[in-house]
Amino acid sequence: MRLLIYGATDTAYMIASHLFTDHDITLLDPSPELPDKFQNLDIRHIVGNGADVATLEQVTSVNAELFVACSALDESNIIACWSVKKIVDIDTVCFVSREEMYTTLMSPDQYSYQTNQDIDTVIWPEHLLTQDIFRIVVVPDAIDVEHFDGGQVKLFEYRIKEDSALCGVRIMEYTFPANCLIVGITRDEELFIPNGDTRIEVEDRVIFMGAAKALDLLAADLFEVSQKITTAAIIGGGKVGYYLASQMEQAGIKVKIIEKDEQRCLFLADKLKSTLVLNGDGTDLEMLEEEDVGAADVVVCVTNNDEKNLLCSLLVKQLGAKRVVTRSSSVHKATLFERVGIDVVVSPKESALKELLSHLYAKDLDILAMVAGGKGEVLRIQAGERFSDGLVKDVALPPDSIIATVQRGKGLIVPNGNTLIRSGDMLKIFTIPERTEEIKAVFA
Repeated sequence: MRLLIYGATDTAYMIASHLFTDHDITLLDPSPELPDKFQNLDIRHIVGNGADVATLEQVTSVNAELFVACSALDESNIIACWSVKKIVDIDTVCFVSREEMYTTLMSPDQYSYQTNQDIDTVIWPEHLLTQDIFRIVVVPDAIDVEHFDGGQVKLFEYRIKEDSALCGVRIMEYTFPANCLIVGITRDEELFIPNGDTRIEVEDRVIFMGAAKALDLLAADLFEVSQKITTAAIIGGGKVGYYLASQMEQAGIKVKIIEKDEQRCLFLADKLKSTLVLNGDGTDLEMLEEEDVGAADVVVCVTNNDEKNLLCSLLVKQLGAKRVVTRSSSVHKATLFERVGIDVVVSPKESALKELLSHLYAKDLDILAMVAGGKGEVLRIQAGERFSDGLVKDVALPPDSIIATVQRGKGLIVPNGNTLIRSGDMLKIFTIPERTEEIKAVFA
């Protein structure tokens, strides 16, 4: 696919570095010299302003299929998306950093006045991050959670600890609840699809997928999760902290939020209904002890400083926190955080990248979720009219792919090798991005 990206920002680099090997990328930016990190990417650079119609007329000659506006200014991104739509019929993705911009663009009132120049997709990374954190928090011990089909199908990812009943066990030797599968394992930062002979090792990140009730039973039995999260502490009262506290309140979770800025605390106290707002520094060990932060079911560190988030996380771990979720600005730092014992590391950039990749690939194939840091994906694909009915074990699936669920009418099937796949069945397939086209051909 041909992509046109406006703005040589960190977001643009994240997108380009992830996609340049398989896609044709043109980067539009006013500066004649790109930051050094872009020099190692095989991309085209055009000097110009994305809000200038004359410049856009020039760059649209590259026949891009997707326009991504991710400069540092929300207003420039919005104008660029509107302007390019006037010149050429192209899908647009607009990144914004401010709540009021996102709220305005996504307001239901906007749909009363639809035009051909409307922005197709608006991405506010902090909003996506809040959703990701909340999904993870409400499932104790999980490091990633995804819901499909209105909650009928779930995906849980767990890190295997040394005392886990699965540690050192071959998959075929353990009796899992009916209607759930292990669809992937990440080991030493490599994702692979296991088989019955695969032995699960300590620190493996194991991805389970199946019927919602089965996954809930798995969480309760295997990971000894019998109670819901009832208390939470949030360090950092910025946008993410505020929205997360709001969602937790609605879920009946008792929340404490620690914020250093006094004026921000007044805002939080005014807007939040039942959350206890504490004016203080999350790195103040004495205050953390006095407020018994370590006793919360989960502690979430979401300040805008990675080093502070890491320090806060280590301090609350020292105070006995059972589970810590920490914000990181980059994937590289996330790996470091995990190595020093942080339970779950989340990133707004990774949340945004998952959303963009889903939009990118969903043109001809429905990608429901990107998991394992973008290394794995969940596809939804229907077995076409020309597909010959056959057993799962006889379907010529490419390597690194597994059929996780089969939807037939109103029935949900978690298949095994002897399950019959019929033309018209709706399948959810766990795989790696490189196998997408091969899978599509199998079920055409």
